[in-house]
Amino acid sequence: MPKVLLVAHWDWVLYNFRLPLAKALREKGYDVVFVCPFGKYVSKLAIEGFRCIHWSVIRESLNPIREIIAVFHLTQIYRHERPHLVHHFTVKPNLYGSLATKLVVGKNVSEKLRAINTFTGLGFLFSYHPTAKLLRTILLPFMRIVMKSNKIWTVCQNDSDKETLLQKGLVIPERLTIIASSGVDTTRFHPDGVFFRDPMDGQATIVLMASRLLWDKGVGEFVEAAKLLKRKSVGVEFWLAGTPDGGNPMCVSEEIVKQWHENGLIKWLGHCDDMPNLLRKVDIAVLPSYYHEGVPRFLLEAAASGLPIVATDIEGCRMVVRHGENGFLVPVRNSQALADAIERLVCDHQLRLRMGKVSREIAVKEFDERKILEQWLRLYEQVLAS
Repeated sequence: MPKVLLVAHWDWVLYNFRLPLAKALREKGYDVVFVCPFGKYVSKLAIEGFRCIHWSVIRESLNPIREIIAVFHLTQIYRHERPHLVHHFTVKPNLYGSLATKLVVGKNVSEKLRAINTFTGLGFLFSYHPTAKLLRTILLPFMRIVMKSNKIWTVCQNDSDKETLLQKGLVIPERLTIIASSGVDTTRFHPDGVFFRDPMDGQATIVLMASRLLWDKGVGEFVEAAKLLKRKSVGVEFWLAGTPDGGNPMCVSEEIVKQWHENGLIKWLGHCDDMPNLLRKVDIAVLPSYYHEGVPRFLLEAAASGLPIVATDIEGCRMVVRHGENGFLVPVRNSQALADAIERLVCDHQLRLRMGKVSREIAVKEFDERKILEQWLRLYEQVLAS
């Protein structure tokens, strides 16, 4: 029975995005173990029947001593667990996990061990933030040494990220592949509810943005679009779901979000555990991101729920939104274009219906979770057979 370690620096990532993969692997006979810092989602993973190992990494830390400790702790975990395959998610685990696979000592471990590094978008490290630019100067040469190995496969979610990884020399081309997202459960997310209500019922059209509350996710542009349409007395409500991500330098503070809510610009919902039900209550999905997205999960869930979508014209969003077919793509950081696209959908119920149906078709045909999981399982077989 091959043993696989799924490794992340945040238990939220594993629970919310990798649980279906873990279950699929278990059904195929793999021994699956999660490795992450212990947070509130570890107990939920345990309820699902998975063993979890604590990794002493701090997601937001830049302290060199703490980072060295985290690498050696991960190395000890690999040495003790003796896995056949380690699967890393996001930049820091990709880097530290790759290094740990090189530091593992002993023939019974090091010669058999294989790794998969997964980039679900390139994230903060490849952003325009001054700290990110400094980090790239320091880290990229090290990443080139550590992450380029015949024992390491790399997965990203779109062509833009693939080109960046190749251009930066961070991967071996023959060991790089695209798997577009972690997929979406199209039986759990499906069209229903007030999306199909009579447009003459007098209720305001509801627009939803759901994401981590980061400036580069377009939260500011979303609120500015709300201001613009409020001034025009357009019958629309702007709902914002999500919580501030204190581990990211681009975090929008809770105080600011509360102020927007209290001023009536938006309705802040906070964290939402039941996204299928929430999406059935809204009419339009919006994500004005200029973050280095892979394939945004929110857009997949919205598409599967049969919603028209307004998003920015970046690679990750273009994977889901076909301009003029199931929604509109607008320039990044352009609140006026965002407001205009939303207004067009608010004022045309039939257009919303037509685009929503196309969204559903795209989700089922291209991003159904079962199809994506099949791609992951084939990759696992390929890696373990090498």
